[in-house]
Amino acid sequence: MTTTEEEAAAAESSELSTPLDLLLADAGRNPVRRFVPGMSGIRFAAGLARRPQRVVKRTAGLGVELAKVGLGRSELAPAPKDRRWSDEAWAKNPLFRRTLQGYLAWGVAVRGLVDDAELDWGDGHRIGFIADNLVEAMAPTNNPVLNPKVLKRTLDTGGGNLLAGGRRLVRDFATAPRIPSMVEADAFAVGEDIAVTPGAVVLRTEVFELIQYTPQTPQVREVPLLIVPPTINKYYVIDLAAERSMVEHLVRSGLQVYCISWRNPDVRHAEWDLDTYGQAVLDALDAVEQISRQDKTALLGICSGGMITSMLMAHLAATDKLDRIAAYSLMVTVLDQERAGITSALLSHKAAAASTRASAEKGYLDGRVLAEVFAWLRPNDLIWNYWVNNYLMGHAPKAFDILFWNADSVRMSAGMHRDFMDLAIRNALVEPKASTMLGSPVDLGTVTTDSYVVAGIADHICQWESCYATTQLLGGTSKFVLSTSGHIAAMVNPPGNPKANFRTAEQNPPEAQDWLAGAHQVPGSWWDDYAGWLAERCGGERGKPRRLGSAQHEPLCEAPGTYVHDR
Repeated sequence: MTTTEEEAAAAESSELSTPLDLLLADAGRNPVRRFVPGMSGIRFAAGLARRPQRVVKRTAGLGVELAKVGLGRSELAPAPKDRRWSDEAWAKNPLFRRTLQGYLAWGVAVRGLVDDAELDWGDGHRIGFIADNLVEAMAPTNNPVLNPKVLKRTLDTGGGNLLAGGRRLVRDFATAPRIPSMVEADAFAVGEDIAVTPGAVVLRTEVFELIQYTPQTPQVREVPLLIVPPTINKYYVIDLAAERSMVEHLVRSGLQVYCISWRNPDVRHAEWDLDTYGQAVLDALDAVEQISRQDKTALLGICSGGMITSMLMAHLAATDKLDRIAAYSLMVTVLDQERAGITSALLSHKAAAASTRASAEKGYLDGRVLAEVFAWLRPNDLIWNYWVNNYLMGHAPKAFDILFWNADSVRMSAGMHRDFMDLAIRNALVEPKASTMLGSPVDLGTVTTDSYVVAGIADHICQWESCYATTQLLGGTSKFVLSTSGHIAAMVNPPGNPKANFRTAEQNPPEAQDWLAGAHQVPGSWWDDYAGWLAERCGGERGKPRRLGSAQHEPLCEAPGTYVHDR
């Protein structure tokens, strides 16, 4: 699929709206509360009170800069890649230019005060989150009478853009997530123009469907690959449109590929927890081994699916069954959550308890609400960009496969939410035997299987440094790959992009920055590198299977199955 620059920008924006592990306690509470600073606000005020000279200097600097703006002498300019200010009126019209520069000066002052308070890491992130949202909300581009593009559009349509936008606004905010739509609900049809790699469902349980993909090469690797996707979005992030599907690429590389498609839980499944999902992966492994007639499987876990599979790997090690896994891979997965970005900073014991109580009362945590939480982590890209496009300009959002997948969220059972919150609060996966999976103590150091760990350097959900920490937790040999992309583009990284590249290194020193300093850049997509890494660990080649499934696991329906359509 060829994208325009605008669509590519939309894809990059979508990185940060993708729900990760339900580690934000805010998702179970009133959304307004995430903007209340609480004790962090008190410590922020105290920090400034102890440094009055900085406040005076910051205020005086703002006054001087505003004076320059008024006289037309200010040199403030937006970032070159900030698309909000692309209209030439912001540079050439004196009124609009002064409006822009005044806003930039104010934003610099507000964000500077956060730095001046010298808060600790957690408080700094919490206050910075509120400050960023305040600054982005006040941007003149969000105001229909201050945005030249909107003014021109209003004159051209006689106000029709605002009428159409008003209808969209009412529709979007009538139900969760109460944020601007990033894609139309009918932009794609699952199984028709997205999630179309041929295959069949060969196992259906109460928790998941197992998809086996049709081999597309005469010879295939003996050892199959099982993919465990995230638990808060549908599985097909790894099977988007043709030529943008990682599954399609791996199958074309001669690998036997299976993928779990999780069921969308409801109140009936409130008790599903980490053990439930860990057992589900074991059930899938059993089926894959039986169908492929192999005693080994390569395992790939993605995001929250990676947390589940990592704990399961420790369980296999504890029960002397780790040799069932020929190779282990993790994509955009954080196991060490000590400083895993703004989501970690916003999490507190009190908030976690309130969120867990709320999901327990309801029976699940709604993925749509979590999508709203993550959207506010990057308000410029994920809120106000679409506010202007949808409501002020009156345009329909672009049809883009990543955005469609992103909006296709699922619920998380209350039991799973409780367990994930507990892991996050205690950072339990870092400490050996501080958590359990299927009755076994989890010690990631006992996982000695070769691993392939992927992160995105522009990922603001799973910071790459936190993903890199996995190489220090696992006991085997890890190959760490750093993509130039963000959270989702790190996964949706098909070959063919001349600008694509990734970094890797021969050694994994304790500190992420030391790894980066010693890493070398490789042109192209890491998909090819990954397929080669798997081929080295997935046995020799053999003739492709004559049919999908087996006598014990007859195909039930064609891919993408039935669970993917659950709402």
